[in-house]
Amino acid sequence: MLGSTHGTLTTDSRRARVIACGEPPAPAVHGRPADAGDLDVSGRPLYADAPDLDRFFRPESVAVIGASDAEGRPHTGITRRLLTWAERVGARLHPVHPTRADVFGLPCVPTVAELPEQVDLAVLLVAEPLPVIEQLADAKARFAVVFASGFAETGPRGAAAQERLAQAVRRSGMRLLGPNTNLNAFEHFRDDLDGPAIALITQSGHQGRPVFALQENGVRLSHWAPTGNEADLETADFLAYFAERPEVGAIAAYIEGLKDGRAFLLAADRAARRGVPVVAVKVGRTETGARTAASHTGKLTGADAVVDAAMRQFGVIRVDALDQLQDTATLLARARPPRADGVAVYAISGGTGAHVADLAAAAGLHLPELSPARQAELHQWIPPYLSVANPVDSGGHPVGDERGRKIIDALLDDPGIGVLICPVTGPFPPLSDRLVRDLVDAAERTDKLVCVVWGSPVGTEPAYRDVLLGSSRVATFRTVGNCLAAVRAWLGHHRFTAGYRSPFDEAPRTPSPSFRKARELLRPGEQLSEHAAKQLLRAYGIRVPREQLVTSAAAAVRAAGLVGYPVVMKASGARIAHKTELGLVKIGLTSASQVRDAYRELTDIARHEGVALDGVLVCQMVERGVEMVVGVAHDELFGPTVTVGLGGVLVEVLRDAAVRVPPFSEEHARDMLGELRGRALLDGVRGRPPADVDALVEVVLRVQRMALELGDRVAELEINPLMVLPAGQGAVALDALAVCR
Repeated sequence: MLGSTHGTLTTDSRRARVIACGEPPAPAVHGRPADAGDLDVSGRPLYADAPDLDRFFRPESVAVIGASDAEGRPHTGITRRLLTWAERVGARLHPVHPTRADVFGLPCVPTVAELPEQVDLAVLLVAEPLPVIEQLADAKARFAVVFASGFAETGPRGAAAQERLAQAVRRSGMRLLGPNTNLNAFEHFRDDLDGPAIALITQSGHQGRPVFALQENGVRLSHWAPTGNEADLETADFLAYFAERPEVGAIAAYIEGLKDGRAFLLAADRAARRGVPVVAVKVGRTETGARTAASHTGKLTGADAVVDAAMRQFGVIRVDALDQLQDTATLLARARPPRADGVAVYAISGGTGAHVADLAAAAGLHLPELSPARQAELHQWIPPYLSVANPVDSGGHPVGDERGRKIIDALLDDPGIGVLICPVTGPFPPLSDRLVRDLVDAAERTDKLVCVVWGSPVGTEPAYRDVLLGSSRVATFRTVGNCLAAVRAWLGHHRFTAGYRSPFDEAPRTPSPSFRKARELLRPGEQLSEHAAKQLLRAYGIRVPREQLVTSAAAAVRAAGLVGYPVVMKASGARIAHKTELGLVKIGLTSASQVRDAYRELTDIARHEGVALDGVLVCQMVERGVEMVVGVAHDELFGPTVTVGLGGVLVEVLRDAAVRVPPFSEEHARDMLGELRGRALLDGVRGRPPADVDALVEVVLRVQRMALELGDRVAELEINPLMVLPAGQGAVALDALAVCR
């Protein structure tokens, strides 16, 4: 069996905003001190070692602090369970209790200092773990687990207590799981199952139960990391470790909040390099979910659009529900790489086949029409009045001879077909029994993927329990939706890893000449005017219109002559918001008299509104093109992010934008455009010429360089509008505004 059952884009009208932030502290690379080669130009790590957690999951010696065997005591059951686990993994267990001579027949020591040997793992069953952590540090323990709650999940006081715990761990060199965790790491993992395994990471132990239960359906589980509040060890650590384990075929994760966005991306990058699929439920798609997660783990959930984009960038497959997590992780762990991307639907009912084929096409799967020769072959065993073009309708799987198996083999032998999906809407013995037996037998002789959707709500039928679940070569699902989503994820994962190149390998490590120019333009504590912000863009080679800043009507007329009519005139000041709404923009001016009048009107409006001006901009008018917005925001988890979308005065209404986390490649920049609902505008619509997409992509990449190099000084940038001209003519940033820390 292969399966059972942010940043919101904000902008002022027709301008860009840049908000500066403080410089981050020099980061340390996970597992070892950072050096210059490990950091990008913004000071963020480009490499992270996978921690050595072998002695955590397979210790040779274990101490249980607070061990008990007294009847009715809450720690007695935990101690018994840990003792059973230690015996199973071959570890020596040492109980620690101040008043007991022995626990479950094992000699007990009163303090950590009196342990008979250095321990690999210490399990703390005490309400106040900090003093014990300090004792364990003196005893050179390698790992500790803190079950106690009442830390960051409870609010500021608990967060402060958790930070004291984390500081003690950092000083010691020991690694800590928890606090607010559980016993899931010490579960009984079946050792009678073979094949690639699922490694599980959860911040809530209960949410991992459905995945762990897959063992009862024959799916191998190798590890379970219940990360809890992540005072030290976090999701990223286990993700990086599991990606290096040869027995792990896929990593399944339930994530409430990420502790360190860059650490998570580096770990996901490690998995992508090795081709290990990562499937994750990430809480926080809604405000309610984010609030609840914060109360549970005391962590930021992060702006969801950024989280979503970051996961896609590094190949993490995000699903919404635990049943999807089960099914998708199982398929990705156990299925071989695809031989072709074509999907064939084989059904015993024309209605079922049509329905599933419709859903498959809507899910983005490719259902090729079978060749005339293949259809003729199928009609040897299927009546000619039934359709076999794909979907294939058998009218009822043959049960009295070998025709049914020949139908399945013919479909699997088609070179354009890589996946066979057979929906069984309900049991219909003996037809359904013979059908699943033929599918299982066929799956054993092919390296193509065979999927069965067993739609019966009962799930106790022998054909399902004994035949389908007994096969490791058939992917069995309980719902069509989960089947199609898992197949799409499987195909997408292999496409992604086949062409994967780590963006961290190509990230800039030293500042460009543009950085030195731009740094001189920033004014700490001040908001830059549009004119000054455009100089910032120009420093990075981003084209802006011809323009001059003037302080008199006469100068405005001279500037218009130099810029060339028609011109646009705009009030320029450090703190002007919504220029268009205030009437501080005049377009299409074609004469000296219009320019003089516009100058007087703009300065009068500014005085009336109490807006301080540094002058009036006389700008080249750029008319023909597609208005876009390109910007930078600073996410609390991931740092600088780059956004591109449809721009103009309706940007906040359209809200059509895509986001990426630097570093990213040109291919990612082009993918961003493909995510826009209004992408067709760039291709040319209603007689308009195609826009210069290459120039737009170049601007996105230059803005990314700005985000990386100025990221410790600039938190947010929005260029709106960026006018993308017809193909071959470039793109022009028509408006910009900057605010510096």
